[in-house]
Amino acid sequence: MSALRWFLIGVAIAGLSACSKSPPESAPTAAAPASTPAPAAATSAVDAALANPNRMPGDAAEDAWRHSAAVLTFLNLKPGAHVVDYFSAGGYNTELLSYIVGPQGQVVAYNNAPYLKFAADKPEKRYGGNRLPNVAQLTTAPEEAPFEPNSLDAALFVLSYHDLYWRPKDGSWPTTDPAKALAKLVPALKSGATVVVVDHAAKPGSDPLVGVDALHRIDPAVVKRDFEAAGLVADGELDALRNSADDYLKPVFDPAVQHKTDRFVMRFKKP
Repeated sequence: MSALRWFLIGVAIAGLSACSKSPPESAPTAAAPASTPAPAAATSAVDAALANPNRMPGDAAEDAWRHSAAVLTFLNLKPGAHVVDYFSAGGYNTELLSYIVGPQGQVVAYNNAPYLKFAADKPEKRYGGNRLPNVAQLTTAPEEAPFEPNSLDAALFVLSYHDLYWRPKDGSWPTTDPAKALAKLVPALKSGATVVVVDHAAKPGSDPLVGVDALHRIDPAVVKRDFEAAGLVADGELDALRNSADDYLKPVFDPAVQHKTDRFVMRFKKP
């Protein structure tokens, strides 16, 4: 779907952001794909994207704690693919995805209004002057996202799915509905499309409405339940970002755990 189409559908189009605090982080551990290894072509495309000399200043410094090589290889994108970076924050992953899919592909940098507000001038810096011509920016409520049916080969949620459960008392985030958000996304996925979700782990059995508000963490079982209920099939997990030493009682922005939280990586597939 072309960038022009997003403008024609009359949705507010603009840049990226994150939770109303600094974007969440990650945790070092041994990389271990939990299912079929990605083809060598996918690995080389990711390596080339990470090594691209045109990347924004400062982005490469985040590669290690994000374990980007492992996560993006796990997504298994091919050149020419169409993918959405869901709640794309400052666009770190959006830019890498744009290099991977190449000029024949497209990346939708999707945000809602709070993410856009948090992004400040990052969208203009990253996308201004047609810097990434295969990126289309889309900003609207998750429950209203006008994704075109059968248009996407993949979707990526990096440290962002939990926000659909966020209910801050200061009203800085609207009451979002995870089920309705996925009901907009899943029909846009082609048969065989993949979705990768990276997020901060919460204590098993914890209430997402409580854990997200206080800690910005979510129980992996809740994510699995939500995506399977939306019609997707679990297709493997990646252990590269797991950290058994994490303190689940600390919020992810606490300096003691920031960039070192226990993060799960799940992949789902549309039948």
